[in-house]
Amino acid sequence: MNRHVIFSIIAFGFIVIATVIFVLYGKGYRFGFDQGKIELSGTGLLVAKSIPDGAQVFLNDNLTTATNNTINLSPKEYRVRIFKEGYSPWEKSIKIQKEVVSKAEALLFPTAPKLESITDIGVSDMVIDPSHTKIAFTVASESARRNGVYILDMSSRPILTLQSAYSQIADDTFAILSQTHLSWSPDGRELIATVSASAGDITYLLDASGFNSSPTNITALLDTISANFETEKKQAEQAQISSLSKNLRSFVNSNILIIAWSPDETKILYKATESAAMPIFIKPRIIGANSTPEDRNIKSEEYYIYDIKEDRNYKLSKDNFDEHFIWFPDSRHIIFVKDQKLQVSEYDGGNPTVFYAGPFIGTYAFPWPDGSRIVILSNLGNLNVTPRIYTVGIR
Repeated sequence: MNRHVIFSIIAFGFIVIATVIFVLYGKGYRFGFDQGKIELSGTGLLVAKSIPDGAQVFLNDNLTTATNNTINLSPKEYRVRIFKEGYSPWEKSIKIQKEVVSKAEALLFPTAPKLESITDIGVSDMVIDPSHTKIAFTVASESARRNGVYILDMSSRPILTLQSAYSQIADDTFAILSQTHLSWSPDGRELIATVSASAGDITYLLDASGFNSSPTNITALLDTISANFETEKKQAEQAQISSLSKNLRSFVNSNILIIAWSPDETKILYKATESAAMPIFIKPRIIGANSTPEDRNIKSEEYYIYDIKEDRNYKLSKDNFDEHFIWFPDSRHIIFVKDQKLQVSEYDGGNPTVFYAGPFIGTYAFPWPDGSRIVILSNLGNLNVTPRIYTVGIR
């Protein structure tokens, strides 16, 4: 056998061995020494991320790395704690499995959030549109020209300050719209404004995209328009349900009342209307799914969140839903107004956190579409001042 053949065999063998080692390394296997012997042991991957990043990552109380980073770990359960100075800590028990990628994704909330004023005029009421990008509010403490209905467009990018993000769409020169009750159309393009009067309620239809100098009186058509809006809403809801698998759709229709879909429509916040055992819809189970224990034995009148992608179901405390609640834009958190505080928890009920306990009015708490701040109504504790719109900065 000549040198060329021998060299080719050696080179081929080296390539095969290197490829095997590379594949095993990619799957999380590591070489180690135990009692003087070389051992090949399987590991799992933990992807640790946080917003903001640069947070410390503790595994079983031992500082191990910092976000954002991916590390190899021996298969077992770890208590993961992510901490950054000036922010509330994040904790979770995560089971690491061989050759499986697990995630620790923490949204950290500042312990001293910054308040920023949006309006320089007193605000009476606020209502958010179905897309959660616009807020309609009324002003009743100014002149007839400044009183009326305004729109805060949270999807716009103000050039200088947040004060330029809102605009007036109706004043009090045509009708006393500052005293109106507002509700949005299903597509968020129009507002129904109802004004109470001694002779009976008067209802107007407002275009949300511009100033309404002569609002359309729809009092006589209100029942028809309301019925049309309700039909649009039900059609949209039915389209969402139709996107589910047949078996899941059947379970939904028989056992639950959908309260709110997550913004990305991958999770369902619902109230159980019947007590039932939720079957497993995705077989085999998803590898590397959320390790938080689920509850598939749903009880009537209790609240749950179902994760469509991972086919996992989580029970939430009923007390969280006594006042106001709304999905956070990342579809992984829910904001609650509870005991005159703003709270947030993950969709599986983990990491409940009070992030604002300062003064605010009512149960208004609307997240900015990019998740950077929360819109509230506050007089900063001064009862002699008409409430104004503020944002609670969380990034």
